[in-house]
Amino acid sequence: MPTSRIPLLALAVLTLGALASAAELRLPAAFSDHMVLQRDKAVAVWGWADADEEVSVEFAGQKKAAKADASGQWSLRLDPLTASAESRKLTATGKDGRKAEVSDVLVGDVWLGSGQSNMAMTVNRAKDFEQEKAAATFPLIRHFKEESAGAPTAQTQAKGKWLACTPDNVGGFSATLYFFGREIHRELGVPVGLINTSVGGTPIEAWIAPEVQETKPELSAALKAQSAALPKIDPEKAKADYAVELKKFKAAKAKAVAEGTKAPRPPRNAAEVSERKGSYGQLFNGKVAPLVPYTLKGMLWYQGEANSSDTRAPLYVHQLSALVTDWRARWGEELPFAWVQLPNFSRPGEGWPLMRESMLKTLALPKTGMAVTIDIGEAKDIHPKNKQEVGRRLSLWALGTVYGRKVAATSGPLSAGHVIRGAEVVVAFLHFEGLKTRDGAPVKGFQLAGTDKQWKPATARIDGARWLVVTSAEVAAPVALRYAWEDNPETNLVNGADLPASPFRTDDWAPVPVPAPAAKGKGKTK
Repeated sequence: MPTSRIPLLALAVLTLGALASAAELRLPAAFSDHMVLQRDKAVAVWGWADADEEVSVEFAGQKKAAKADASGQWSLRLDPLTASAESRKLTATGKDGRKAEVSDVLVGDVWLGSGQSNMAMTVNRAKDFEQEKAAATFPLIRHFKEESAGAPTAQTQAKGKWLACTPDNVGGFSATLYFFGREIHRELGVPVGLINTSVGGTPIEAWIAPEVQETKPELSAALKAQSAALPKIDPEKAKADYAVELKKFKAAKAKAVAEGTKAPRPPRNAAEVSERKGSYGQLFNGKVAPLVPYTLKGMLWYQGEANSSDTRAPLYVHQLSALVTDWRARWGEELPFAWVQLPNFSRPGEGWPLMRESMLKTLALPKTGMAVTIDIGEAKDIHPKNKQEVGRRLSLWALGTVYGRKVAATSGPLSAGHVIRGAEVVVAFLHFEGLKTRDGAPVKGFQLAGTDKQWKPATARIDGARWLVVTSAEVAAPVALRYAWEDNPETNLVNGADLPASPFRTDDWAPVPVPAPAAKGKGKTK
């Protein structure tokens, strides 16, 4: 090689190295085409650039600037924006005129939804999908599905994209979020953004920041016990076993398709399942932390099935309270927060009643709400299809409390105390207006017990606007009352808006242990 060419080659290498070291001017994934910005609040905008680079952001006639820190991160806030269905462009500009642009940006209300499979459940799995698909032309409703995996440390970059609601797109939207957002949009007429960060089969521990759980004694002790109880799984063996089962599944599926029969369920990697169920904080790190501080109107939560054992459910009030409090702190405001109380579902033990109780107790936190769904579950399906009504009930809470609109009711009846008068237990309710039974029949679902702790069927009559008087011919001196305290109870108590009363109890007695199932071939009677 001629020596005269060496300096030029060296210069080229140095130039390429300099270009490679320069950071890309970029925005987070949630700032992408078709997004919705929150109205009436200072809107957080952030991203990455070169260290100390000046970045300006332009949107809706505003121009704001920020300087990247030593790591290249920058952030700013736009002044509050009014709701707008106008498709506009947001532009971030750095040095040398380089830009990051987002098109088709609307301004309205943005809600974040999280949880496990019933929040993740898509519209194409809900009831009446074909009718819903045909009617799903709502260009001002947008959905962002967060697609990151869990992570051992808090991440800064999300994955996913915004989609406008069309018949072709709606099938992949979270059903609960979509039906909620549709009601909000219909009532208010503003664009609605729905951010879906949820994963099926996951416990609440995966969604609470690790440091929060490690510093709260009641949570850290439970984590240690759960980790110790997890089965020890060889990852390599699990991977090999999964490969074998996957091959069998593919063959069985092909056969089912050819024969027009129902295909089997796909196998799962036991190591991945164990890691997901045993990890704590990883889904927060991977799927929630990257969304902070995206400006929101409020948050929705649909989870609890994975924590609904007799032993874990009582802890849930502390876990859900910690999650709500911590998420609000990270977003820097007391955001409205509502959840879905677990519906009726046939499962042995008191885990589901105890879980509903923990959810009821968490309403002690300010600016919270709960959709009671004890009447719209399915006894044999943990994923009930009627997500339309779930979304509607959440929307009633939001419209009535967050937006101040006049609605028939924001919740079903909630117990508000009781007194014992001899053989009678008198119960008061919140959200009681129009208290009645849905079918006009006598009230169903009450039990009374005396000091012997033996539960007996009870009758209840509505006395006035907000009172129920409960008695039992088998309990002369009651000391405790329960309503709908079963996994799959038969209930009919509602308010004037036909919203069901939440299950509740007045005692704190420990659950009755569920007998272990008899071994196969043993314990049978003729």
